[in-house]
Amino acid sequence: MSQQLADMIISSNAVFTGLSDQPEPASIAMKGNKIIAVGSEEEMKRYAGEKTRIYQFKDQLVTPGFHDFHLHMMQGAVALNGVNLFAARSEGEALKMIREFAESNPEKPWVIGFMWDAGFWDTQTLPNRHSLDRILPDRPAIMFHAEVHYAWVNTKALEMANISRHTAPPSFGMIGKDENGEPNGILYEGAMDAVIRHAYDFTKDQKRELFKNFLDHASSVGVTAVHDLFAAESLAALNDYAVYKEFEDKGELTARIHLWPELNGNLERAKHLRDTYQSDKLRVSGLKQFIDGVITARTAYLLEPYADQPNTSGEATFPTKIIKKWVAEADKEGFSIRFHAIGDGAIRLALDAYEEAQKTNGKRDSRHSVEHVEVIHPDDIPRFKELGVTASMQPDHFAMSERGVYTDRIGSEREKYVFPIKTLQEAGAKLAFGTDFPIDVLNPLLQIYRAVTRIDSSGEAVWHPHERITLAEALKAYTAGPAYGSFREQELGTLEAGKLADIVVLEKNLFDIPTEDIPDTKVQVTIVDGKVVFDHTDSLIEK
Repeated sequence: MSQQLADMIISSNAVFTGLSDQPEPASIAMKGNKIIAVGSEEEMKRYAGEKTRIYQFKDQLVTPGFHDFHLHMMQGAVALNGVNLFAARSEGEALKMIREFAESNPEKPWVIGFMWDAGFWDTQTLPNRHSLDRILPDRPAIMFHAEVHYAWVNTKALEMANISRHTAPPSFGMIGKDENGEPNGILYEGAMDAVIRHAYDFTKDQKRELFKNFLDHASSVGVTAVHDLFAAESLAALNDYAVYKEFEDKGELTARIHLWPELNGNLERAKHLRDTYQSDKLRVSGLKQFIDGVITARTAYLLEPYADQPNTSGEATFPTKIIKKWVAEADKEGFSIRFHAIGDGAIRLALDAYEEAQKTNGKRDSRHSVEHVEVIHPDDIPRFKELGVTASMQPDHFAMSERGVYTDRIGSEREKYVFPIKTLQEAGAKLAFGTDFPIDVLNPLLQIYRAVTRIDSSGEAVWHPHERITLAEALKAYTAGPAYGSFREQELGTLEAGKLADIVVLEKNLFDIPTEDIPDTKVQVTIVDGKVVFDHTDSLIEK
């Protein structure tokens, strides 16, 4: 049998295959969309023919492609085009940023912003619609809080959405009111939907442009696979699966996309979507739903009342009976299920639902997951391994909330079990990392940095140093973990012969640089399906 010749061979002194805990010198030979061999530079010479492209990356780190296990693609694409308010340290600063953005983007009918957090403001008090009205009296505006579970809107936006003092709140959500009973411009959870429907009314061409921007951005930060999770009913029109399919049909899909539509009892629709989208690059992987909200808005569902507001423990998005019924039915049809669950009450309910489905339908390799896992009761930590449930986490989230505010909400007892990444891992849970983009930026290295340092919102103090994991463990949670979580460990997640050629080259070896330099390390090259889709120097991409 004649020797297979590679289309491309890349070599480096620092290749992190994911099969051990240290990078080592190696060469990777690729043909078509697969890795055909990994070995020494000398061993790979036999795969080199006249047409083989050969690249030497010296001491730059080569890793499996980053696989973001939890994000919202099109919402993120909108955020890339909006105003980012994360740096604001007062309401005045936020308003200045919004005004400047609005003035420099006069063609945008809506002014859309993200990432503000009053926990970081000098007053630590929520804004209201009147301050936005002063700078935007006639143009609708929506500014999503950093966790996107509540939003700050102006009067024009409320009028367009027909929200007044007489509007009844949705079943899971709340319309903030002032002392006169008028809407104050803060909309919580499902109450945002009426505004979002107007703000996100994009044409097909606008959606194509948004999606293209997202793909370009993803490849520039080394993200080769993503999981697009159901976010809200109001985003249904924005998350246009037909647009993604167009890109795939034209060969323009530069990341693998795993879709997770809504778990809502409508299994006929879910099955139809699963049958329709089932390729290497674009597939429905399972179903997703919310069990609660977030700690800072006190919409996360806790087992005991909030420390700073003892009259509430938050609540579940749906009655327990409904959640368990949906899970049992979807599990029976072979769906993987993922629940947003931040509070200890929500996490327990998710695990209970998975356990009941297992008892009802029999044990199977379901790979359900719990998303975020922020405040957990210690009794529930071992259940992840027992039930085969993935802990899907975003390590930078604990540094995005102002630590003092977060701790005030939950109190000192629950604070001991905040983002227990190492504890979960040691208890046998499978970890899978992501960003929740646009809740956070898409850069995987920021999540990795936070997992290995546990540096909190102050930028200096460490939040639970015993929960740090190693750099190798964090890289695996961003590569092999998500591959396993999506039943793709035979194809993705490590660099070995027979796997799909999704590979990233970083400008530096993360194992050799000071830890604080990790988040700023740039991606040099991104390869998806054996093709270079991003090249910092632009010299590798075939013209």
